[in-house]
Amino acid sequence: MIPKIIGLFNSKSGVGTTTVVYHLAHIFSKMGHSVLAIDLDPQADLTLAFFDEIEMTQHQVDSKTIFACLEPMIDGVGDIQEPQPIKIRDGLFVIDGDLNLNLFEDNLIDAWQKNYEGKEDALRITTAFYRIMLSGAEKCGAEIILVDVGPNLGAINRAAVLSMDYLVLPIMFDPFSMQRMQYIGRYVCNWQQNWKTIIQKYGKGWNIPIPKGEVIPIGYVVLYHARRQSIPLSLCMQYAEGSTSADAFISQLYRQSFTNVFSDSGIEFPDSNCLGSLQSYRNLMPMAQEAIKPVFDLLPADGAIGGHTNLVGIAYHEFKALAENIIARTSQNVQPE
Repeated sequence: MIPKIIGLFNSKSGVGTTTVVYHLAHIFSKMGHSVLAIDLDPQADLTLAFFDEIEMTQHQVDSKTIFACLEPMIDGVGDIQEPQPIKIRDGLFVIDGDLNLNLFEDNLIDAWQKNYEGKEDALRITTAFYRIMLSGAEKCGAEIILVDVGPNLGAINRAAVLSMDYLVLPIMFDPFSMQRMQYIGRYVCNWQQNWKTIIQKYGKGWNIPIPKGEVIPIGYVVLYHARRQSIPLSLCMQYAEGSTSADAFISQLYRQSFTNVFSDSGIEFPDSNCLGSLQSYRNLMPMAQEAIKPVFDLLPADGAIGGHTNLVGIAYHEFKALAENIIARTSQNVQPE
């Protein structure tokens, strides 16, 4: 079984990428899917959502992080180490992030140029994340791989995005998110075109898995932050002319950034690219972080009482609807063999 690799990515920080990955990992497993969540953000926020600092430190000592998989490459003494997915519960596993992951950035930058020369060590470095994903999924039997990355357009994210099958864009309704969204599609398309040039010339005959670099953008999810819901539409209008509502101009801007850029790719984009919208859930997020559990698993013993009880139920239904839409969209746009 070949797992679906689904990544969430936005070059703008603070849009809730890690929050969505964390909750999707849990909701997918509740829906009966076997999931492997991989933290490729050097800040390791996804890992901190699953574990406390003591557990995270112990995982580093036990070489159960993404950095441990890459360390032989970084030191120049070998290929990737076999990943050690950590079981959260039945059907849900994690490969920990690591604050030392930044050390791999230089390797990736150097390897990217050498890829054009067909250097084997460069191809191994560029495909390291992809091979770790597949190895980890095989080890824990995952059918879905969820990838969390940092908010930038650097070499780590380039290698991560090229490893993905499907891309989900988390956004917030604010001018900065709108501005950043304009460029993401162009960057992703450019990465894909360059990678295709490399593998068409040098990607045959290697005895390692090599990603096709054909990530399919399947839509966006809007996170409505309580303090940002009141931002006037006029502040964002400069990024999508002619729109009369928040939903309309977000949809228009997404089409400009992705569907227009990917127009020659053969991808079938639906009329609506919105996969879902999520509330701020008020005080439930910090409550869930302290309890180290998703919002929709909060109990009265965790402090979810009174009006919060209703919000817990709303969170479950919103994340479940988002997960169902992602599954449906990935089934419509199947990656070629």
